[in-house]
Amino acid sequence: MLDIILNSDNKLFKIHPTAIVDPTAKISYGVEIGAYSIIGENVEILENTIIHSHVVIENSFIGSDCQIFSGAIIGSDSQDLKSDKDLSFVVMGNNNIVREYVTINRSSINNKSTIIGNNNLFMAYVHIAHDCIIGDNNILANSVNLGGYVLIDNNTVIGGLTGIHQFVRVGSYSIIGGLSKINHDVTPYFMVVGNPATVEGVNIKGLRRNNITRESINLLRNAYKVIYHSKLQLTDALNLLENEYITSENETNHLKFLIDFMKTKSKRGIIGLNFKSISE
Repeated sequence: MLDIILNSDNKLFKIHPTAIVDPTAKISYGVEIGAYSIIGENVEILENTIIHSHVVIENSFIGSDCQIFSGAIIGSDSQDLKSDKDLSFVVMGNNNIVREYVTINRSSINNKSTIIGNNNLFMAYVHIAHDCIIGDNNILANSVNLGGYVLIDNNTVIGGLTGIHQFVRVGSYSIIGGLSKINHDVTPYFMVVGNPATVEGVNIKGLRRNNITRESINLLRNAYKVIYHSKLQLTDALNLLENEYITSENETNHLKFLIDFMKTKSKRGIIGLNFKSISE
């Protein structure tokens, strides 16, 4: 049975009588907090978010319409032994689903944040380490583990029991198969799987599901062949794609995004391309 309580604006939210809520926490109307959950200091939870039982949240901003299931821990200290012990945060957007026993660590740097966007699904036992940045519309399946400073763009799917090394970037619309070991950046739009991980081709089903046009998909398939199956150095391959394939803005914006991703300086290198060099 949840107790109905008024916040400072005289709007209703519901807290189970066994839950512990720090008096400094800001709870918006429509929020529900389940049995034995603990809401600590430096927490703000926006409208209509549901916190199920046995959840711990501290040092976090949680957006509206999220669901956080039993056993999740959000905003706990970084596991980085070099991290600052001063105040840092987790910032989470709207409409996220955080399933059972997910852990999301706050930043390891004073006044910085681990950042989660909108409309993400984190299945059971996902771990998101300090200083990760995750965009929108991503699905991380059961027991995906992210090291510190991992960047995940938008509309990705990451299969269960996958481990991703710190500082890796995962590009938009990519898919990573389960049980993969990801030591290097994952190229946007492509399929990656394995230990060690390899690029298997274009994520055609995922692109269709996201309403990317047939013309754009064909351009990306050509790009895959040029980048991964030609004998060109990476710089030459990207120049070829820019000069010969980019002709119409409407159909080549995804190709431009792919090229820009691959030209951006990487701390880890790109999967499957360590044998190719890109000129400085």
